[in-house]
Amino acid sequence: MTLGFSVQTLLPDARGGGKLRMGLKPIPEADWLQPNPDIATRKAAFAADPTRITIFPEAEEPGAELAQMLGLQGGLAECAQAHWEDMCLLTRDGDTGYHRLVGAAVAFPTGWDHNDRMGQRVAQMHAHIHGYSEQLADGVDHFMDRLEAGPIFGRANWFVAPTSDLHWRVEPPEQAFAHVTPDNAGEALFVRSERQTLRRLPQSGAILFAIGVYVEPLRALPSPTVQWLSKAVQAIPAGERERRGIDAYLVALSGYAKSKG
Repeated sequence: MTLGFSVQTLLPDARGGGKLRMGLKPIPEADWLQPNPDIATRKAAFAADPTRITIFPEAEEPGAELAQMLGLQGGLAECAQAHWEDMCLLTRDGDTGYHRLVGAAVAFPTGWDHNDRMGQRVAQMHAHIHGYSEQLADGVDHFMDRLEAGPIFGRANWFVAPTSDLHWRVEPPEQAFAHVTPDNAGEALFVRSERQTLRRLPQSGAILFAIGVYVEPLRALPSPTVQWLSKAVQAIPAGERERRGIDAYLVALSGYAKSKG
């Protein structure tokens, strides 16, 4: 079992609503990272905005270790530019014992700026997610504490977006989805999925959190997937529903799904 490298192959492993869950599964070494990355797009994104790479001193050693593992010269920045995945390094804080974000190379963020999260522990980084502190925080911290070097674990998520841009700059939902109707939803709505993996580096003990972003227009997905998505958005709890802007596109998505059912 593994995770795919496209929206269509990732959605079956993603949460379809309800309570938050980690949803992790083991990933074979051969499926750790995208095998055919679009390097030109990655390098162009980083060149356009140097602030997309932030490296604390604590990330230098694990960054170099990662580069060696991947057969590269340099550190975290070079690794993220040579692969499709955005890459974040977390190290254990000697005082608190919690893992904190100390290095990040994020070309394709999904509505967040890693510079606002640098130095934070995982629970702080996800504090804006409705239900995270109650449903996931302790479990995630426990998993990261026990994660050993060697095994790779992965999960997938999804979002409905009003743009195909890999760098998604989130706007107020009422504004972002104002142009979407049941008639044009196939072209105006996009399904965005993140393929996330976690791996502890053997020498430094840092954890690499890698995020591969995949985007497809709604019309490119088969009817059963559209039906699943239409049901999934309605099963998202209220607080998270607001954060995702679901009410701004729900009528359009539901109408489109009915027309394809």
